[in-house]
Amino acid sequence: MIDEILTLIQQYETIIIHRHVRPDPDALGSQGGLATLIKDNYPDKKVYVVGEEAESLRFLIHMDAIEDSVYNQALVIVCDAATQERISDERYMRGTHLVKIDHHPLVDSYGEPEWVNTQASSTSEMIASIYRAHPELTLSKEAARLLFAGLVGDTGRFQFSNVTSETFLAASELVKQPFDRQSFFDQLYARSLKQARLNGYVLQHFSLTEEGVGYIRLTKELVHSFGLEPSDASALVNCFANVEHLKAWVLFSEDEDQIRARIRSKAPSIHELAAKYHGGGHPMASGATVADWEEADQLVDDLRALCAD
Repeated sequence: MIDEILTLIQQYETIIIHRHVRPDPDALGSQGGLATLIKDNYPDKKVYVVGEEAESLRFLIHMDAIEDSVYNQALVIVCDAATQERISDERYMRGTHLVKIDHHPLVDSYGEPEWVNTQASSTSEMIASIYRAHPELTLSKEAARLLFAGLVGDTGRFQFSNVTSETFLAASELVKQPFDRQSFFDQLYARSLKQARLNGYVLQHFSLTEEGVGYIRLTKELVHSFGLEPSDASALVNCFANVEHLKAWVLFSEDEDQIRARIRSKAPSIHELAAKYHGGGHPMASGATVADWEEADQLVDDLRALCAD
């Protein structure tokens, strides 16, 4: 599969790389890491990364603004997007050839080839394996920094159960490059005073059920009262993750026309529950969307039932 993708990369002069909406470090890390790996080894190629910007992660990479015409005769690669509806920038279908690289459970088949490895901790780990399979390639410190960001983000600093020996082998290869890891961690986990205040509110007001389900509801009015936007709440999903007796938890954050549910688990698999509520993801980390607070209560009830089994 790796050789097939490399052959396609060699065949095209223009390569456009997409990823999922509302990007996390793995989405940006795999997208930017692959783009940088290609640029470093094929400097004559035109390589672009597209999608909406993520304000809190702008220190990782900036997106390119390109015209529709750039897609003519272009190879399009989508990283870290399990379903087509979650791909950022709908122009991904305008290229000549489409490739998918992802580590989520396969629920929407698209792209040829379709490289899906659910055993990988992250899509960034998969991109790193391209270099590991072809050590003759150049791996720059910038590519390594981006791919390391993806590994760190999707493994919770190598704490989650998705970490394998392959994850550590990939990480060991990446940290051989002299990027500033201290600066990276400082920027990744930096919080504004406003975010710290909201974090304190969440810790004071989250609920914990007898089944071990934790949850917090953040209305848009509440978030705005802290001088923040609903998107800022995503960084708080794990702020009460280490509370004893906690099995699974969900952070609800109200946006303009919907309520985002960020679901995490230590025990029961939650990705099927997320799919029931218009979402998806991994067995231990998923996202969903509910229409109103009544549906949010239903999701909590379903999560309680999962944890009670």
